[in-house]
Amino acid sequence: MKRSGLLTDLYELTMAQGYLLHDRNPRVVFDMFFRRQPFGGGYSIFAGLNDLIDDLEELSFSSEDIAYLESSGLFHTKFLDYLSTFQFTGDLYAMQEGTTVFPGEPLLRVHSSLIEAQLIESRLLNQINFQTLIATKTARVYLASGRGKIMEFGLRRAQGPDGAMSASRAAYIGGAGATSNTLAGKEFGIPTSGTMAHSWVMAFDSERDAFEHYAELYPEKSILLIDTYDTLRSGINNAIEVGLELKKKGRSFGVRLDSGDIQYLSRRVRERLNEAGLEDAVIAVSNELDETIIEQLVAHGAPVDLWGVGTSLVTGGSDSSLTGVYKLAAKETASGFEPTMKVSDNPSKTTNPGIKQVHRFYARDNTPIADLVSFDEESWSPGEPVSFFHPDTDYRCFRLHEWIKAVPLLRQHMKGGKRIGAPEPLSELRARALSGLEEFDDSFKRLINPHIYRVSITEIMKQTKLKIVTRFLDSRPIDE
Repeated sequence: MKRSGLLTDLYELTMAQGYLLHDRNPRVVFDMFFRRQPFGGGYSIFAGLNDLIDDLEELSFSSEDIAYLESSGLFHTKFLDYLSTFQFTGDLYAMQEGTTVFPGEPLLRVHSSLIEAQLIESRLLNQINFQTLIATKTARVYLASGRGKIMEFGLRRAQGPDGAMSASRAAYIGGAGATSNTLAGKEFGIPTSGTMAHSWVMAFDSERDAFEHYAELYPEKSILLIDTYDTLRSGINNAIEVGLELKKKGRSFGVRLDSGDIQYLSRRVRERLNEAGLEDAVIAVSNELDETIIEQLVAHGAPVDLWGVGTSLVTGGSDSSLTGVYKLAAKETASGFEPTMKVSDNPSKTTNPGIKQVHRFYARDNTPIADLVSFDEESWSPGEPVSFFHPDTDYRCFRLHEWIKAVPLLRQHMKGGKRIGAPEPLSELRARALSGLEEFDDSFKRLINPHIYRVSITEIMKQTKLKIVTRFLDSRPIDE
């Protein structure tokens, strides 16, 4: 399926035209990274890479796209001719989807011509920012639930059809075990799940009648919604009667709460189910849940077996976007690739220069110690002392002596505009995300005031950065 190159910001096209008409199209390297953790958290889960690769392989400008651009009056015939045969021919290095990631380190880097790198920027950020945000939100929900069973059912609250599909995919990577989105189930192989709506209960002459008909149709998947009228005075009573009939046939069932005080109601419902001999019946809950509510319910012993999370999961809830950016890091000159960087009065917005790699250093107990952003050619041997410099200042540093391995995180995923190898199954991405989180100490995973994981730069990168800043400062005119 062809992906239209028009899914980009206009200024990307006007800049690209300028590069072409001024014969300024060197080979370059761009980095994508983010500046702060979403949700005030201590980690993020990298997602969206496979969809991005699909996009880059199929990116083109149709004749209709070219005609539209021509009608704007902004674009020269030479540039329109260039776009008519455009395809991405660059290389892509990235972390693996599902990797636990942190601010300030490149999640991916693009090697291509300047025009190609510019034309893919908006699409790249759109894919990675959104899916990383949603995968991270889901991981927070998953951990808050005590690594419980999470069902994503945010389709009706998602940001349009495309947002719903991307959210379902990312949520599964981040820890959701199922989705209510049937199309996502088909396209991505995600398990699908669902119960019933209040309208089902209200469509029958009685609540008992509604439950019986549902259990007759779906005896293996009967989760009955018990709060349409009165949870404790009618809903649970009718559910128990239907549940006992299912038990006689060797079938299990469950109930769902979608309103009220979930902590109180889930305890009372559990007591009633157990008293009736339905200890195996599951309790599912929903109703505007997020990780903070779920953590409180778990902490207070709410007997919940299945968490249905919608709006906050697929929209990001309290944080609507990841702060991902895409910056030029190196450009080719007559003498090779020259490191470049953005210099800002705000040190946190001054970027790191050059073609980079990220190494994750591990302690003897196989837990991560810190991530080190280096030039691509740098490496170390176990036992060798390594200096970690703060990326924003020129004095904070620590020396690491005790470590057993340094794992490079950026791998090549595209060469010459084509994918390297087959896409990983979504189940493997999910397994990587969940197992990767377990490597980190719980202090990094707290919802409130998490410990900050260190991302540092090497000594040679620090020196290169200072040289570029000094050169820039020396070139500025002296204020009168």
